[in-house]
Amino acid sequence: MRLKSADTLRAIMQMQGFSMSRLGRYAGCSKSFIAHLCSGRKTTCTPQLAENIAEALSVPVDVLFVLNESARCVRNERSSQVPA
Repeated sequence: MRLKSADTLRAIMQMQGFSMSRLGRYAGCSKSFIAHLCSGRKTTCTPQLAENIAEALSVPVDVLFVLNESARCVRNERSSQVPA
C-alpha cells in the first residue's frame, strides 16, 4: 500500500497523541519505519501494516493509504490471459 501523505500521517498522529514509538508498538513495526513514513523516505508498506497503522490511529485505511499495483500484479493479469 502507498502512503497518500506523510503530512496527513503526522497530523493524525499529533491529533491522536501518538509518538513514533507508540505507533510502531501498536502497529507492530519499528519506530524507525514510522519515522521513514513520516519523513517521506518510505512511501509503501504491506496491506496488513497499513491496516494496523490505520486501526491504531482510529481512521479508515483509505484515509492514509492507497492500493498500489505492483509489476507483479500486472504480470499475473497478463499470464492469466489465454493467447488467441
